[in-house]
Amino acid sequence: MNTQLRLFTARCSRPWRPQILRRSVLAASVCRRHNSTQPPPSGSRDRSAVGPFTPSAAAVFVLTGAGLYFYFKLEKDKIQEKKMKELENRKWGKAAVGGPFQLTTHKNEPFTETNLLGKWSLIYFGFTNCPDICPDELDKMTEVVHKLDKLYGPIAQPIFISVDPARDPPSQVAHYVEDFHPRLIGLSGTYDQVKAVCKAYRVYFSTPKDASPDGDYLVDHSIYFYLMDPEGEFVEAFGKSSTADDVVKKVQEEVEKWEKEKGSKTTY
Repeated sequence: MNTQLRLFTARCSRPWRPQILRRSVLAASVCRRHNSTQPPPSGSRDRSAVGPFTPSAAAVFVLTGAGLYFYFKLEKDKIQEKKMKELENRKWGKAAVGGPFQLTTHKNEPFTETNLLGKWSLIYFGFTNCPDICPDELDKMTEVVHKLDKLYGPIAQPIFISVDPARDPPSQVAHYVEDFHPRLIGLSGTYDQVKAVCKAYRVYFSTPKDASPDGDYLVDHSIYFYLMDPEGEFVEAFGKSSTADDVVKKVQEEVEKWEKEKGSKTTY
């Protein structure tokens, strides 16, 4: 009987062991809650209290601003450099067209490059036997000069240079220029003189050197007229596709540049 009681007591004592485990789990839970209520280490910061503008963000902001400043400064310097190169190219282009020459006017007076000084000049190369292109271009030049006269007064001097010396003596040129602007100056010369001025102005012409005044021959030549500034330097060349309004607009632009560079209006 006593033996059976001891066995029963031993069996009934085993279920109490899980209570020890439950107390251990509860103690661990209490420990975790206790630890979570302790203040953070002194070296750490609450990010929500600091806000978005941290020292790192400030550094990025400053570096970005500095980068943008130097970028735009570099772009500005590039633009200035480009303008200077364009100005140098423009000066080089002026020097490449034009130069000394000696011709005779339709009034039998000498005419050289020095006679271009003081006015804006429009120069066309052609010949009096030209059936249609030369008259059309000289009509366009006449229209341009009339429009410029209304805007500025007589600032532009129209000039016609014959590339057919054999058939275009001063008397023939004088008769020819009567059909165009009253200020149009007609120029002619010997073959060598005409060849020299055409070379200076980069003008192509195919007139035979030993052509006869009574000869029946064709003349081919460049279809351009040139704008020269009051210092006798090349500004622009206008082809057949350029309208009178195109030329007037360009002359206006160049006159404004000229007056701005010189600081005052030129006396014509």
